Amino acid sequence: MDEYSGGTPEADHLCVLVHGLWGNPNHMKNVAKALRDQFPPNKLHILVAKRNSGSFTYDGIELGGERVCLEIEEELALIKSKGGNIKKISVAGYSLGGLVARYAIGLLHARGVLDDLECKNFTAFASPFLGVRAPLRGWSDRIWNSLGARTLCMSGRQLFGIDEFRDTGKPLVAVLADPKSIFMAGLARFQRRTLYTNIVNDRSAVHYTTGITKNDPYVDMFKVKANPLPGYDDVLLDPKNPVSPAAPRDAEPLLQSVEKWAKRVPIIATIVVFVPVALLAFFTNAAIQTVRSSQRVKLHESGLAGIKVEGYRVNLWIKEMREAVEDAYENINNSQNQHYLGLSEDDGDDNSTEDRNLLSLERKQSHSQWPTLALAPYQFAAIQALDKLGWRKYPVWIHNARHSHAAIIVRTDKKGFEEGWVVLRHWAKDEFLA
Repeated sequence: MDEYSGGTPEADHLCVLVHGLWGNPNHMKNVAKALRDQFPPNKLHILVAKRNSGSFTYDGIELGGERVCLEIEEELALIKSKGGNIKKISVAGYSLGGLVARYAIGLLHARGVLDDLECKNFTAFASPFLGVRAPLRGWSDRIWNSLGARTLCMSGRQLFGIDEFRDTGKPLVAVLADPKSIFMAGLARFQRRTLYTNIVNDRSAVHYTTGITKNDPYVDMFKVKANPLPGYDDVLLDPKNPVSPAAPRDAEPLLQSVEKWAKRVPIIATIVVFVPVALLAFFTNAAIQTVRSSQRVKLHESGLAGIKVEGYRVNLWIKEMREAVEDAYENINNSQNQHYLGLSEDDGDDNSTEDRNLLSLERKQSHSQWPTLALAPYQFAAIQALDKLGWRKYPVWIHNARHSHAAIIVRTDKKGFEEGWVVLRHWAKDEFLA
């Protein structure tokens, strides 16, 4: 990692890389390498955030964002002390790191750090900007949403949208996408906002949340024709026209169907034998990490964790809105089928009139070819607000790995992850503004 990070005093552009849940800086090694292959140390200074490593990612997006903000401020000060002069900044987040990065950007904006910098690129790789809750249709979704939210400490509550952030009465994911928040104001400063979203086999964050969309045309790839982006094999799809309806296909021969099921037998046997043991270990670890995370949060809040927290608890809202506000698991998602808004208005009694009106509008706009997913009202609102900022969205089709969430950034040098290099090289060569 050290061979790719850092830079010389001549470099005037800082790029910050933020890893995801359960992650560590080494997960971003190949992201840093792809950048370094294009930009030498005298052109680009690379900072790989370190303060949120391992179980520290359980502590929530807010604490993670404050840590990354401090780390960026310290790096800028260190570079300046060595005779450097950073004039431009870019930020890239992977998975949960995309949300942590957005929180940090809001703080940097509110604290005036970005006033003297040219904000170039904000990039997200498989980041669940709408959270990770399964679209609510059926008892199984509700069970998974409840279990998942309670096994990842504060980060889980925030990702599943069951938290209420400070005194807003909203989940943090919704606050991050509020048009009047410091987080959206900070994000809007960047010249280019880019995201890379897996369309299949992402066991941690499915397409609708990483692609900021209410539709998922990739549920059955046999029903669509993929349109690759020229020059990038069939790993990157054309963002303007990623898929078209496929021509009708003949029914699959019985023999092929039997062969497919035969290949799955060892997998099914493994699940039956090992999953109960793995689940027991997982929930035991979750309980331990919850206690440890709670202790770290208390230290952080009391200022005993090395950060003067009061300096980062800035007002969440930009000036125009402030008075109005004052007056008024990786496999959890993979196990769920996509569900869509029904024709009838069975939205429940717990939604406000505003939320019911929003769901009614989304239901009317649903298209039979790409039906609207059964998302929560705050998720629909987030899609609308984030899309207004403008994004360059690249659908990614990883073929050779069943764990595309890790493969998209070549998280480890593992066989089958090679297609991730197509993504990283596209970003560093064709997408990244120097």
